[in-house]
Amino acid sequence: MKRVMIVVAYDGTNYCGWQVQPNGITIQEVLERHLSELLKEPVSVLGASRTDAGVHALGNAAVFDTNSRMPGEKISYALNQRLPEDIRIQESKEVPLDFHPRYQKSEKTYEYRILNRRFPIPTERFYSYFTYVPLDVEKMREAAEHLIGEHDFKSFCGTGAQVKTTVRNVTGLTIQKNGDEIIIRVTGMGFLYNMVRIIAGTLMEVGCGKYPPVYVKEILEARDRKTAGNTAPARGLTLVGVRYFSDETRY
Repeated sequence: MKRVMIVVAYDGTNYCGWQVQPNGITIQEVLERHLSELLKEPVSVLGASRTDAGVHALGNAAVFDTNSRMPGEKISYALNQRLPEDIRIQESKEVPLDFHPRYQKSEKTYEYRILNRRFPIPTERFYSYFTYVPLDVEKMREAAEHLIGEHDFKSFCGTGAQVKTTVRNVTGLTIQKNGDEIIIRVTGMGFLYNMVRIIAGTLMEVGCGKYPPVYVKEILEARDRKTAGNTAPARGLTLVGVRYFSDETRY
C-alpha cells in the first residue's frame, strides 16, 4: 500500500463542486472513477479543498491509497489520458501514508477576479464576476488591511457551517488592478465556508461606496454574518494552490 498525492487543476464550470454528491457530477467523482479504472481497484480520493460548484482550481492537492505497482510520478501521465479536458493533473508523487491534505500545516491561496467595465466580455463570463459599477481599488485595499492577521471571521462564514472555531489567520490579502480586471488575492492558514467569497463581496461593497473602509473592522468585531457583504458568485473564484510547510514546494 502507498499513498499518492496528485495536484489537480480544473475548470469548475460544469461541475457541482469537488465533493461527491447525489445531485450532479463532481471533480472527486470523476477522479475516483478514472483512477479506479486505471489502477484496477477501488480508489477513494481526499482533497485539500472542497471547492463549491463553479469554483476553479490551478492546484488543488489530493491523495489516494493504492496497491498498484505503477510509480507515483507516472500516474499523472496515465490519468491525464483518461480525464476530460477540463480536469488535468499537474503532478503526482508518493507521500507518507500518514499525510493528510487537510490536516497537515499548510497555506492556501485563492484569487477572486472581477471584470469592472461598462459592458461584459462573453469569454470571461465563467472566470470572473462582472460589474459595471466603478470600484475604488484604493478604498478596497484600505479595507483589506483590517482583515490581515488572526481574527474571528464569524461575520465572514457562510450559514450552516459546522466548525469548532471561526478564528482564522489571513497571512496575505492584496488587490491588483490590471486594466478592467481587479484581482483579490487571499492567502491563509485555512478558510471558513464561503469566507473568500464573502470577503470579495464585502470589499466590492466598500469599493462602490456603500460603506467606508473602516467599517470592515466593525464587521469583524460584530461576529455576525448579517453585517458583512453579499457572497460573491462562485465563478470568479480560483484556488491558486496549496503550500505545505513540510515541503518548500507550492502545489
